[in-house]
Amino acid sequence: MKPWREIAIPHADVLKGTFQQAEFAADISAVRTGKAPAIYQDAAMFFDRTYITEGMRLLLTQVMQRLAGKGGEPVIQLQTAFGGGKTHTMLAVWHVAMRQGTLSDLAGIPTLVDRAGLMDAPRARVAVIDGTAHAPGQPWKVGRTVIKTLWGELAWQLGGEEGLAVLREADASGTSPGKELLRRLLEAHAPCAVLMDELVAYIRQFPDGQALSGGSYDSNLSFVQALTEAAKLVPNAVLLASLPESDVEAGSNRGVGALRALEKTFGRVQALWKPVAAEEAFEIVRRRLFEPIRDLKERDAVCRAFADAYVAEGSNLPGETQEGRYYDRLLQAYPIHPELFDRLYEDWSTIDGFQRTRGVLKLMAKVISRLWKANNQDLMIMPGSLPLSDTDVRNEMTYLLPPGWDPVIEGDIDGERAETTDLEAREARLGQVNAARRVARTLFLGTAPSSVSTRPGIRGLDRARVLLGCLQAGQTTAIYVDALGRVVDRLCYLNSTGDKSAENTRFWFDTRANLRREMEDRKRRFDDQTDVRRNIEEIVKKTFQKMALFDGVHVFTPPADVPDDAAMRLVVLPPTRGFIKLMPRDVEDAIHDYLRSHGNQPRHRPNRLLFVAPDHTVLSRLRDATRTALARSATRPTNGSLPAPRPSGPSIPPPAPSSFTSSPRFPASLAKVNAGRRLRPGRLFLFRGPDLQLANGPNECSHFAGCTCARMAGLDIMP
Repeated sequence: MKPWREIAIPHADVLKGTFQQAEFAADISAVRTGKAPAIYQDAAMFFDRTYITEGMRLLLTQVMQRLAGKGGEPVIQLQTAFGGGKTHTMLAVWHVAMRQGTLSDLAGIPTLVDRAGLMDAPRARVAVIDGTAHAPGQPWKVGRTVIKTLWGELAWQLGGEEGLAVLREADASGTSPGKELLRRLLEAHAPCAVLMDELVAYIRQFPDGQALSGGSYDSNLSFVQALTEAAKLVPNAVLLASLPESDVEAGSNRGVGALRALEKTFGRVQALWKPVAAEEAFEIVRRRLFEPIRDLKERDAVCRAFADAYVAEGSNLPGETQEGRYYDRLLQAYPIHPELFDRLYEDWSTIDGFQRTRGVLKLMAKVISRLWKANNQDLMIMPGSLPLSDTDVRNEMTYLLPPGWDPVIEGDIDGERAETTDLEAREARLGQVNAARRVARTLFLGTAPSSVSTRPGIRGLDRARVLLGCLQAGQTTAIYVDALGRVVDRLCYLNSTGDKSAENTRFWFDTRANLRREMEDRKRRFDDQTDVRRNIEEIVKKTFQKMALFDGVHVFTPPADVPDDAAMRLVVLPPTRGFIKLMPRDVEDAIHDYLRSHGNQPRHRPNRLLFVAPDHTVLSRLRDATRTALARSATRPTNGSLPAPRPSGPSIPPPAPSSFTSSPRFPASLAKVNAGRRLRPGRLFLFRGPDLQLANGPNECSHFAGCTCARMAGLDIMP
């Protein structure tokens, strides 16, 4: 199967990463003055990249009927969440009414004309009242004409000097014109449409009880009410006004008050606006970011492979993936996975300030640009595909979140220094599919909004939802289940509700470190060459001190301090002398130092020494387990000395003396040797934590029947 990049080609601006963020923010005033980007300024290009949603379809049908004098609503209120498409919808009305070419040049519009029961949609005059374009206390000029108020601006846009003459006295005095004057204005220049945007932003600027050149707080509210009444009286005039949905968007207390007053004014009018549904968002984003897909056969094959993989996994994935219609969702969303859309529209849209469709467009443009440059080969763009290591993508996703997410992403989730990257480097099986990073990215996307969202709900993602965000067609969930278990044990900012292996356990990221982070911080306080070595030394001494086999046990003791006498002595080499089977030279050299000399004197009885060396393959685990034990007991000091580690988790417990005679890896008890059989000199044992193992060599010894120990290869120290 082909990856997404070979089937769905991004638009040139997205592909090259040269798009301007401002282009995602439609500005109706810029379109009116001819200063908007081409995608918004050119009517044909605008509709080519605009998916006409059900809400927009209903609204445009009503507007065309109204302008034709064939019914339709006179006043339409647009009120949705920030970034919900209000301004984009107004631009659609502008281009239909102010078009320079024919309707057939505007993709999707001829069908709406038929739906409205019309032969044609009449051209009309359009006035744009933008509350952010002017300040209430600062008159503005159009040529030599001075305009002071919103109603003066309305009159000028509809009729120029002739239109302004109708409302000149009201504009000069800052008092609201009555319904009758506004009716005369609309009637004289019909068919016409009035588009009002950012009204709250304008009206909230008026101080209490004080009049400015633009009128007063009350006079502007009166103007809006009079205009709605006048529009009802003119059969081919229509008024569209957008209002913010939340108090946060309204701003200050003054803004909230203005919003409430405007809601009351428009409250008698039926609101026709329908918010963008998730399935509609699929097409909106696809049209804006990608060229039309031409290889539909390959697209269908990829989506079918995903649907079949989901059915094969059964209950390992969310229930909706088992339904036949999920295949249709995959087709509609391609090349972006529907789970990615769902998380953005259901979770991220709960954050105040997240601009729904506009915010999704900005984010996905950066994601696609980065994935394209990185030659991403995923079959679809999924939650697990998000390149959070990229600064632009990370900033886009964290600027609305509380402080503290950057170290979470860099340390736990994605990037060169992230724990997931290190885990994949150590585990080739996980690294082949970036399993750890994909799991962590999916969890971030699905759980980070809960750190700021005020919407009640159960926190975190369950295992099935995590797997859905990671699994590509042709893979199985087993590797991601394994990766999830690994990251739960390792990451410092990842939390869970219980047993990581349970299906209903939920997982989430937080900016507050969990107990693992506290443990890692404590472990770093202990130095390998001092604290860790000293603690290992104490444990090894306790391990051997009760063994009657030897006359002396010397743990990490220098050669000069090991007596040269007839006593049988055990020498335990320090952790710096780890035994490597294929490269034993370092340990051999260390043993030769002991056998050849005793301080400044030659050693006369080297055959009375037996050596134990640490196994190099487990030394790192031994040190880490020791640091863990030290960290756990750091708050419980005993008599001022470092406490012995207590076996817990990955720690290696100190062996009891009996374990040396009962270990299946030790062929016979040392007691038998002590009873009358000579140990061959220079024999090397490997210390593996709970027991000892003799090093394998090319020659078997003759200690006793069944003994499989051997002399070190190339080391002949027989007397």
